[in-house]
Amino acid sequence: MRPDGADGRPEAREIVSGRYAELLAWLRSLEGAVVAFSGGVDSTLLAHAAQEALGARALAVTARSASFARQEHQAARDLAERIGIRHRFVATSELDDPHYRSNPPDRCYHCKRILFRELLRVAAEEGLPVVIEGSNRDDQADYRPGRRALRELGIRSPFAELGWTKAEIRTRSRMLELPTWEKPAAACLASRVPYGEEITAERLARIDRAEELVRAVGVAQVRVRDHGPVARIEVPAEMIPRLTESETRQRLVAELRALGYRYVALDMEGYRTGALNEMLGDAEREANA
Repeated sequence: MRPDGADGRPEAREIVSGRYAELLAWLRSLEGAVVAFSGGVDSTLLAHAAQEALGARALAVTARSASFARQEHQAARDLAERIGIRHRFVATSELDDPHYRSNPPDRCYHCKRILFRELLRVAAEEGLPVVIEGSNRDDQADYRPGRRALRELGIRSPFAELGWTKAEIRTRSRMLELPTWEKPAAACLASRVPYGEEITAERLARIDRAEELVRAVGVAQVRVRDHGPVARIEVPAEMIPRLTESETRQRLVAELRALGYRYVALDMEGYRTGALNEMLGDAEREANA
């Protein structure tokens, strides 16, 4: 199934081709760059473009952390090899930060500060003057307190600066035959824990395993929101009937209970980005944006 905005029309492809040339020119103006590389659709296209524009002066760096699903680490390695860009892993230690562990509404700010300070260290070590990342224009309409950390640390976001949308990123990725062009949106595992509840390595590992179990029944896009004894499963609305099939339902209930959940709930509204942000008031969002 084609994701929304992955427009294959000739006129859309022509526009995006021109936009891609503009992106390459932007990157070639740099003397070199570290690319924050998660292996998602945005960072994969950015890494591909950086390799094309900068060659050996581009380095993709992936965080190895309990906050990210295990499968994403190997996927990032494989993608970097396919793109041909130099690649490194770095360990991040956000769980050592009490601000992060306490999970305030601006948790993402503390996480991004830790991550990008580490990437700046790598950039200095490699003699590369800039760290870049894949935020796009659409992200600016969402609640993302991590953007404050990017501003404070001087991290550049070429897609956002050039006005790229997610749809354009997917279209160009498809044109380049990058396997991530239709990859579902991803987010760190901590985004499954309600604000104010402590984040631990054990809790993150349980969420990671729970989502693996849901994906194993044929659902690519999933969030298991961890409400202590309750696992609240979000999947796209059209996939809800799949999880309510008797055999699948019984299997998932048994498997998630084995992970320590007492109750297994299916969110009938379906998957949506940042569902736990719905608990924040407008004033709190504004204060942490």
